Amino acid sequence: MGHLRVKRERLCSRATLQCLRSFVLGLLVLTLRPTLFSQSSLSASAQRPATRNLALIPMPREIHPGTLLTLDHGIGISTTAKAPEDKFAVKDLVDTLRERGVDAREGGKSNVKIVLMRQRTKQATDILARAHVNFDAVMHDEGYVLVTAGNTTYDIAATAAGIYYGAQTIKQLIAGQGANAKLQAAIVRDWPAMRYRGLDDDLSRGPVPTLAFQEHQLRVLSEYKINLYSPYFENTLAYTGNPLAAPPGGAMTREDVKQLVRYAEKYHIAIVPEQEAFGHLHHLLMYETYSDLAETPHGSVLAPVQPGSVELIKQWFTEIATMFPGPFIHIGADETFDLGQGQTKELVEKEGLAKVYIDFVQQIYTALAPLHKRLLFWGDIAMNDPALVKTLPRDMIAVAWWYRPEPNGYDKWLLPYVDAGMETWVAPSVNDMRLVYPDNGDALLNIQRFVSDGQRLGSTGELNTVWDANNGEGLFLEDWYGALFGAAAAWQQGASSIPQFEYSYGQVFHGDRTGKINQAQLELMDAHRLLQQAGFTGASEDLFWMDPWSAEGQDSSVKLLPVAHEMRLHAERAIVLIAQARAASPLRETDALDAMDLGARRMDFLGYKFQAAQEIVEQYNRAYREQADPTARRDVSRLLSAIYGIDGQCQDLRDGYGLTRDLFRQTWLKENRPYWLDNVLAHYDLNMQIWMQRGMRFGDARTQFRKTHALPKPEDLGLPSK
Repeated sequence: MGHLRVKRERLCSRATLQCLRSFVLGLLVLTLRPTLFSQSSLSASAQRPATRNLALIPMPREIHPGTLLTLDHGIGISTTAKAPEDKFAVKDLVDTLRERGVDAREGGKSNVKIVLMRQRTKQATDILARAHVNFDAVMHDEGYVLVTAGNTTYDIAATAAGIYYGAQTIKQLIAGQGANAKLQAAIVRDWPAMRYRGLDDDLSRGPVPTLAFQEHQLRVLSEYKINLYSPYFENTLAYTGNPLAAPPGGAMTREDVKQLVRYAEKYHIAIVPEQEAFGHLHHLLMYETYSDLAETPHGSVLAPVQPGSVELIKQWFTEIATMFPGPFIHIGADETFDLGQGQTKELVEKEGLAKVYIDFVQQIYTALAPLHKRLLFWGDIAMNDPALVKTLPRDMIAVAWWYRPEPNGYDKWLLPYVDAGMETWVAPSVNDMRLVYPDNGDALLNIQRFVSDGQRLGSTGELNTVWDANNGEGLFLEDWYGALFGAAAAWQQGASSIPQFEYSYGQVFHGDRTGKINQAQLELMDAHRLLQQAGFTGASEDLFWMDPWSAEGQDSSVKLLPVAHEMRLHAERAIVLIAQARAASPLRETDALDAMDLGARRMDFLGYKFQAAQEIVEQYNRAYREQADPTARRDVSRLLSAIYGIDGQCQDLRDGYGLTRDLFRQTWLKENRPYWLDNVLAHYDLNMQIWMQRGMRFGDARTQFRKTHALPKPEDLGLPSK
C-alpha cells in the first residue's frame, strides 16, 4: 500500500468550511437541555448549567450537560466491581488526572466522586431508573452510560470495555489543570457505530517505532476508543524460521511482540498483524535465497506458479499465529503490479490476470485455514473483476482502500464485495504520504466520507492508515490529527462533523484553551491548498528536496513562485500560533507539537528555497549584464556577496536544510529506533553540500571579477538558462 500517487483535491471550498465554523458549534451536537437534577442536590462548588460548546472526541451519541463541578478539593475514583479490568480503568483515570495536577485518589472521601459499576447490579439499575435512562441491548458490548447525581458521576456499562470507554469520556469532561480543573456533569448514552475501529501503522518504509512509543500509541488510541492496532510488515518482523530479511535493529522481535500484545490487552486493543503475502516484498526477494520465488528478478511480487511461495507464506503466518493471539490476520495482497510480467506471464495470458490473482489468494486461504484466523486482504485488485470476487471464500474480509476525497462517494470500492456477501472494512488515510506534513484538509474529507459510506453499506470496521512511503520520512507524531478523526468517525454514526472535530482537537488532545493549536492546523491546511491550486499535490517531499535549477525545478518554480509568499505566511503563522499556545499554559503531547512545528518549518523553507534560488538567478544575471560598466562594478561585487557571503542566499539555503535536519533528527528519535535515520539525514547533508559548493563557486566568480573584471557565464555556474 501507499505506492499510488494521488492528486489531492479540495472538494469543498475553504469559504464553505469557514462559514460552517462561524456557526455556534453547539448546533452540531445534541441540543443542551437543563440538568435533570434539582438545584438543591448540587454542592456549593457547582456552577451554573454549562451553555458552552463541549469539546469531545468522539462526540457521544447522546449528551445532556449539567453543571460544572470544581475539583479544587480533589476527586475520588472507585469501582463497585471486583474485576481486574475495572480496577485498571480506575487506576488509569487516576493516573491521567494526576498528570494534569488534579488531586485524584482511588477510593476515599472527596467532595466530587466518580464511581465505575456494572450495569446488571441493583445500584446501577436504580441509578438508571431514577435518571430515566435506558441501557439498550445494542449498548452491551462497548456502550456505556454516564449519570451525574449530585456530586457523583456514575460510569455504568455491561462490560469492562464499556466501563473503560466511559472513563475515557470522563477524562475529556474534565477541563483545566490542577486546582482549576472542573468536571462537566452530564447524562451520556453512548455506543459505537462500527464494531472494529483500527489504525494500520506502516513499519516497513523506514521508520520502525520503539516499543515505548508503540505503547504510547496504544494508550492514546484507546482514549479515543480505537480497539485495533495493525502493524504493517514487509520485512520488519523478525521470524525465527526466516530471519534473513529482517534488518538488525530495524525489526520487531518475538519478545517485542509479546510485550506489546500484553500491553494492548489492558487497553482493550487487539493487535492485527499485517504481513504482505503477495506484493510489496522486494526487501525479501532481493536476497538470492528467495530469488526463485520472485515474479521478476529481485522484484516485489511472489510468483504464484512457484510452490515455494505458498510454503513461505505458511511458515510466516504459522509463526505469526503463535505471537498474536487475536482473531485476525491481514495478508495484504495489494498492488501486485509485477504479476504477469515474469514467471506467470504465460499463465496470465491463458487464464487472465484477475483469475491468477484470485486463485493465489484462495491458495493462501486454504494454506492458512488450520490457523483458524479471519483473513483480511486489501480490496484494490480483486474489485476490478466482480464476477471472480464471488469465488473468494465468504469468511474473508475485504479491506477497501482509497486515500482521496471522492465527491461521488466510495460505493465502487465496496459494492463488489458487498454484492458477493463478504464482510468489508474501509481504509481511508491520514494523508501523510510523501508530504512534509499531512494534508489534514483532504484527510478529514476522505475519512469522513469513506467511513460514512462504509457504514451505509454495512462495513463492520474501519482501518485508518498511516504510510511512511517514498523516502521513509513519515513521522507518526505528525499524524495524530488524522488518527484521532479516524477514531471519531468509526465510533460516531453517519458523517462525523469536521467543524466539531476542528473545534475540539486542540483542547482535547493538547489541553489548549486558546484555540491557537486548532488555528495552526487550519493554517497548514491552507498552505497545502495553495500548492494544490498551483498544480502540486501539496507540500510534498519531492518539492522539499527538488533542485530549483534542475529542469523539473524550473518548471515547478513557474507554478510555485506566485503562491510562495502566501503559502509561507500560512506556515509561519502556524509556527507563531504554536509558540503562543505553549506560552499561554502547559500543554499535553508536546512531542506532537514539536513535530507540528517541524512540519510548518519544512513548509516555510520549501517556499523560501524556490524564492531564494530565483533571487540568485536574477541577481547574478544582473551582475553579468552590468560587468562591463565601470560605474557599476561596486554593485556587481555587492550582488555577488549577497549571493554567497554572510547572510547570503546560499548560506540561507544551507542553514535551512541544517536547521530542519537537526529538528527532524530530534523528532525521529522521540518515536523511532535509530534504524534508517541516516538514510534520511544523508539527503539533508547532500543538499547542504550542494548549496555550500554553489556558494564557493560564486565566491570564486567574485574573485575572478576583481582580477579580470569578467564573470563566468551563468550556465557555467549551473544557473538555468531560461
